[in-house]
Amino acid sequence: MATILYKWFFIVCILINLSFVHPVFVSVTEIEHNATEKIVEISCKTFVDDFEKVLRKVYNTPIDLIAPKNKDAMNTIVADYVLKHLAISIDDKKNTLVFIGYEQIEEGIYCYFQVSSIAGLKKIAITDNIMYDYKKDQVSVIHVTVGGKRQSTKLTNPTDKVVFNF
Repeated sequence: MATILYKWFFIVCILINLSFVHPVFVSVTEIEHNATEKIVEISCKTFVDDFEKVLRKVYNTPIDLIAPKNKDAMNTIVADYVLKHLAISIDDKKNTLVFIGYEQIEEGIYCYFQVSSIAGLKKIAITDNIMYDYKKDQVSVIHVTVGGKRQSTKLTNPTDKVVFNF
């Protein structure tokens, strides 16, 4: 009898503990220099539900990224939002990100951008506060790959700037 009570007590304690677990709010930005094509390729990944919520809040409009009624309108909103929250300077020169598109992969939305005419890269400064207006405990993970060498960091709201040297 004591063994059964102990098992039930243990299960109840685990369930109570799990109810206090707070989900993680994270976006991932990956930046890679493609020396052959002289471009910098950028992808930003967020959870679909969180991204749709922040877009609804910011743009005060219905958002459906998975099955949009108007894909062009969704492209415009996604591009506008990310471009307001992600900036890149390469070798101390601010660069213009060109929106390529977005797609859903499993629970995530992947947004794609590129910067053209980048033959080489020694330093990249990044401002990334994607989703910071959604949750105060938002985290941005950034991976940068240049010449096969990868560097990564984690930014926690409100910190939104990082510099990588290669």
